[in-house]
Amino acid sequence: MPVWAAPEITGWRRLPAHAVPRGGITLDGRWRFQLLPSPDASLSDRWAQIDVPGCWTMQDFEDVHGVRDLPQYLNFDMPWPDLPPHPPAVNPTGVYEREVDVPAEWAGRRVVLHVGAAESVVLARVNGIDVGMGKDSHLAGEFDVTHAVRPGEPNTIGLTVVKWSDATFVEDQDQWWHGGVTRPVRIYSTDPLYLDDVHISSGLADGGAGDLTVEVRVRSAGGLLPEGWRVSAWLDGPEPEVELPVDEEFAALAAEREQVSGWLGRVRLRATVPAVRPWSAETPELYGLTVRVFRPDGTVADESRHRVGFRTVEIVGRDLLVNGVRVYIRGVNRHDFHPRTGRVVSAEDMRADLVTMKQFGFNAVRTSHYPNDPALLDLADELGLYVVDEANVESHAYATELADDPAYLPAFLDRVSRMVRRDKNHPSVVIWSLGNESDYGVNHDAAAGWLRGYDPTRPLQYEGAIRYDYESGRAASDIACPMYASIDDIVGYARSGRQTRPLILCEYSHAMGNSNGSLSDYWAAIESTPGLQGGFIWEFWDHGLMQRVTDGRPAPDGGYAAGVAEPGYRWAYGGDFGDDPNDGNFCIDGVVFPDRTPKPVMYEHRELAGPVRIEPDGSSRVLVHNRQHFKDLSWLAAEWELSASGDAVAGRTAADRLRTVPAELPPIPPGGSATVDVPPELLAAPAGPGEVWLTLRVTTRDDLPWAPAGTTMCLPQIKVRDEDRDLITRAGEQIAGAGVGSWPVEVDGEGLLVHPLLASPPTLSLWRAPTDNDRIGGHAARWEELGLHALTREPLDVVRHGERVVVRARYTAAGGVSIAHEQVLTPTVGGVLIEETAVLPDALADVPRIGSVWETAAGFDAFEWFGQGPWETYPDRCAGGPVGAYRADVDRLFTPHARPQESGGRHAVRRFALTGGAARLAVHLDEPRQVSVTRHRDADLAAALHHDELVPLTRCVVHVDAAHRGLGTASCGPDTLAPYLVGPGTYTWSWVLSFT
Repeated sequence: MPVWAAPEITGWRRLPAHAVPRGGITLDGRWRFQLLPSPDASLSDRWAQIDVPGCWTMQDFEDVHGVRDLPQYLNFDMPWPDLPPHPPAVNPTGVYEREVDVPAEWAGRRVVLHVGAAESVVLARVNGIDVGMGKDSHLAGEFDVTHAVRPGEPNTIGLTVVKWSDATFVEDQDQWWHGGVTRPVRIYSTDPLYLDDVHISSGLADGGAGDLTVEVRVRSAGGLLPEGWRVSAWLDGPEPEVELPVDEEFAALAAEREQVSGWLGRVRLRATVPAVRPWSAETPELYGLTVRVFRPDGTVADESRHRVGFRTVEIVGRDLLVNGVRVYIRGVNRHDFHPRTGRVVSAEDMRADLVTMKQFGFNAVRTSHYPNDPALLDLADELGLYVVDEANVESHAYATELADDPAYLPAFLDRVSRMVRRDKNHPSVVIWSLGNESDYGVNHDAAAGWLRGYDPTRPLQYEGAIRYDYESGRAASDIACPMYASIDDIVGYARSGRQTRPLILCEYSHAMGNSNGSLSDYWAAIESTPGLQGGFIWEFWDHGLMQRVTDGRPAPDGGYAAGVAEPGYRWAYGGDFGDDPNDGNFCIDGVVFPDRTPKPVMYEHRELAGPVRIEPDGSSRVLVHNRQHFKDLSWLAAEWELSASGDAVAGRTAADRLRTVPAELPPIPPGGSATVDVPPELLAAPAGPGEVWLTLRVTTRDDLPWAPAGTTMCLPQIKVRDEDRDLITRAGEQIAGAGVGSWPVEVDGEGLLVHPLLASPPTLSLWRAPTDNDRIGGHAARWEELGLHALTREPLDVVRHGERVVVRARYTAAGGVSIAHEQVLTPTVGGVLIEETAVLPDALADVPRIGSVWETAAGFDAFEWFGQGPWETYPDRCAGGPVGAYRADVDRLFTPHARPQESGGRHAVRRFALTGGAARLAVHLDEPRQVSVTRHRDADLAAALHHDELVPLTRCVVHVDAAHRGLGTASCGPDTLAPYLVGPGTYTWSWVLSFT
């Protein structure tokens, strides 16, 4: 059986993983390339050109062999039907070649070829000599090529990458399948006497000191170590005065040295470092560590530099503690992804990912579902994020079989152990994960046993071990880490008396499309229930690949818009490349769009994770809470903002009444609170009636590595004054003045409003363009069966009572269910008061909305409102939308999901206006309601499969909802919670529509 198909997963002549940083000569760039239909196919004498690193599935190159391999998206099924361990006969194979000049001074030195990652098998050769093979698409393969290189002259490096293998069965993750060399390639040299590995343990001791243990492994390329070699190490910090000596050179650190004579040298250096600054996600303090190995003559043979963070991670009872403190894990899952390059991500892109996470309140990342490039862990160390480092083990399609299959035991153990050996020195790594969705078996226990012996300083987790019982699988998981558990489930477990370990959701709040409903409900439960400690949202990215389309349309403004693919392109998902089988747009499930534009949920999360919260403490004082674990508030600046609803007439809005005053935040310690006086000039009662809200805009005071000064961190808000009178009564007074005038609108024979600024009159609406949660959760099909998308209106009677008109109608859904509806229309100067009643029968037990829908004439391009905003909000995703006065272009209200669906709503709107040219159309609502204004009808959204298929209307489509169903996360996880459902019963809502 060929090596790429053999169950001997551990590889052939691949060097052990280690944690010694190495540089060398980069081999990134253009390579000669041929894509073969299978590993057994013959090479041509013609070569194409391709970029390394790069997925061949994402690059244009000459198809020398007539083979074209495109991306394929699957969630858990394998791309071929053969059983493990057999790969398919049609197996795209990339053959790469290039030359490299090996320096003449490398003669007599040890030379290593480093291949950062290749999917899924790489076979390496140098000058035609086979030097090794590696399996693991997300860990480096290193090969000793000393015997094959020719220093001082050009050398030919060859890589053969076979896409499918027996190893692919344990790489069955929910992501795009690609092929190619996906991380950097280089070649480096060492002295024959070299550092084989460095293992750093840096904890905390009493009195603010740090415990530092450095274990160094030394080898010789010649086999036996020379007599008289030695090792030294020293620690430094950002200032030279904190440099600490080690070994004979420096007396401040005591060294304990052990040498195993012969072919392996092992040295252990220990020290107590006084007054260290601990590392945490909030305070990512790092120290430099230099390790050297000396030849017998005292000259340096090899050297490595490391960054050390002093911190502890432990589980005490039901709590995960960092530096002795119970921390909330506000995490997100992250795949390697880029819309143009697929699996290939630059260091700059990784930094941008983590910077975005930090700016929106995330303090943790799970490397779903494989080890990330070491550069990402370097950045997590530097910027401050807790990392769950996950092994590249997922056998989703054959989970039960492979978890106990002895043929795959080496793969499980190899992948876990190589990850740990590579990443063990990163302080950001606080938890090891044995993999994902691979059931649970003895192979996991074997890997866990090795891991516990090798690194007892960190806990480990594995969801499969606790999947059916949160108290099971203790051999493989120190944490109860379920995925998509409901709030009732996790709270019930925490209150059951059975819980013995922390519960941190490895996946929750599935971010597919317009989603993440009840994120605030999860965190209310987590923060109020001992034993619950957070979780990781699924996931960071929408995995939409950039795909050119011949009929692609530009963004509504005629150019590029945030979140929208460039004109002429679209975000592609499963099936768009002709990939079959596929799982459609299930890969479009992130909190950011493919261009890293934040989705509305990011603002929700930012507020929930914000470092500051406030609550009223009397009429002129506010209680300020520091929600951090390790820092006071001195790194933050703040500003008070006062907004009042005021009176909205003649174009005046609450924006005219906004006031701002600088706020002084006291240096409240972590977890502490203090009372702060609100400046009296700010609280001077605004003139006129209406609500008054006080917002504390909290920003960064100075530039940070992850945020420039002035970056908003949170917007906590309290209500200062309630609405003092009925909104509709006051609106009528404001609009009508002293009395009621003649009708400014017409009512036709069917009781429908007619006005030049209305393209269609207000009618009853019960349907929304299904969200991904609606569709996958089964609700969309039920609503279609009921016929909620196709209501017909039958006027029953139109009766005038003086100036008032009472219109009774029956709406019948296509499925046959009828809804009684009444409108009472009362004229005002310039407008009409509309009072509506609708009765949902018991047959309509769960509908998406109930309210009014209408369309304006063309020409309205701006939307002003007083309510929650400025970004999109919905009934169960609105904690991050402070109440205030906002204005936005109509074209920017809509959220451009890759697969169109309901979006663009604003929650708790009290009043709004549409303007364009000299025209103005205003609405006052009886109470805060859900409102949306977009350029798209629901039917058009539902029919489109991609955003570029939408043709924006010139008019506005307006929804005013008496009630709107929450979003939930039913595409993967719990459905909308009961308080946010719309069920049978009588609904009333009133609004004043005026024209100026």
